[in-house]
Amino acid sequence: MNMLRRSLVCCLTIACMLSCASSLAQVANSFPSKSIRIVVPFPPGGGADTLIRLLTPSMLELWKQSLVIENRPGASGSIGAELVAQSPADGYTLLMGSTAAITDKNISSFVPVALVSASPYLVTASPSLNVSSIRGLIAYAKANPGKIRFGSSGSGSASHLAGELFASMAGIDLLHVPYKGTGQALTDLMAGHIDLMFAPAQTVMPQIETGKLLALAQTGLKRSEALPSIPTVSDSGLLGYNAVGWFGLFVPAGTPKPIVQKLNQGVIAALSQEKNRKAMIERGSEPASGSSEDFAAFLRLDQAKWAKLIKENRVAVQ
Repeated sequence: MNMLRRSLVCCLTIACMLSCASSLAQVANSFPSKSIRIVVPFPPGGGADTLIRLLTPSMLELWKQSLVIENRPGASGSIGAELVAQSPADGYTLLMGSTAAITDKNISSFVPVALVSASPYLVTASPSLNVSSIRGLIAYAKANPGKIRFGSSGSGSASHLAGELFASMAGIDLLHVPYKGTGQALTDLMAGHIDLMFAPAQTVMPQIETGKLLALAQTGLKRSEALPSIPTVSDSGLLGYNAVGWFGLFVPAGTPKPIVQKLNQGVIAALSQEKNRKAMIERGSEPASGSSEDFAAFLRLDQAKWAKLIKENRVAVQ
C-alpha cells in the first residue's frame, strides 16, 4: 500500500511538472503580447541611455510590441534598480543596468538577460587642465595632490571605480565629484567645473572629435576595435591598468527561464545587426554577445575585481 501511495505521488508530481513546463512554453511562445518597459536608472544622455535607445528600433521590429524607455535616476542607479526588482517577474519590465546599478548587495534581486556592451572608457580631460598625456596627468597630479577633480555618474559607478583604480595604481590623489549621471558630469567637464572623466566613449566622442575635450587614453588592456587610434592607459605610462564599463539588461528574479531566453535572443539579434554594430562602434562602444549564463559569469568576475579595490582602498560607495 505504501509503495502504491509513493508511486501515485510520484506520478502526480511528474504530471504537475510536465503541466508547468507546458504552461511556461506556451507563455514564452506568446511573449511579448504587450508593451515592454525598459528602466534606465540614469538621466538621459548617459552611456546606458544612449545604447538602449540605439537598439530600441530593432528590438521593436523583432518583438512587434512597443518599447517604453523610462529614465529613473538617483542614488547611483539604485532607485531605478529597486523599481525593477519590485516589478512583476513576467519579462515586461527590464533594467538597463551597469556597474553602479547592479552590486553584490542587490544582484540576487535580478536575472541577467544579456550583456549589451563591455567596452573601455576614455580618460577624457578638459583642455583647460593643460595635460595631453597619461604621463603628464600623473606628473601633474603628483605635483598638485587632490587638485584634479574627476567626475563620475555616481559613487560606485564604473566611471568612479575606473578613476579610483587609476589613482591607486599611479599613487596619486584625485578628488572625486559624483553626479546623478554621465550627462550631467559631461556638462560640467565642458564648462571646466571638473577636470577629468573616465567616460563611456559613446557620450564623449562627439566632443573629442570637435576638439572641445581631449582623449588621453582608453582604459582597456588592449586597443578597442572601436577606438583604434587612441592608446591604452597601460601603454601610456601605467602598465597593467585595465578597466571596462559594461551595460546590460536584467529582469526581476523569478522571471521564467523561457522568457529570459527569448529576451536574450531578441537582444543578441539586435546587437548582431550590421547597422547597430556599425553605429555602436562609431560611438566607441563594442557590441557584446552571449547567453544569459555567459553574462552571469562575466558579472561574477567583474564584481570580484571591484570588491577587492573597494576593500583594499576603502573606496566610499553608496
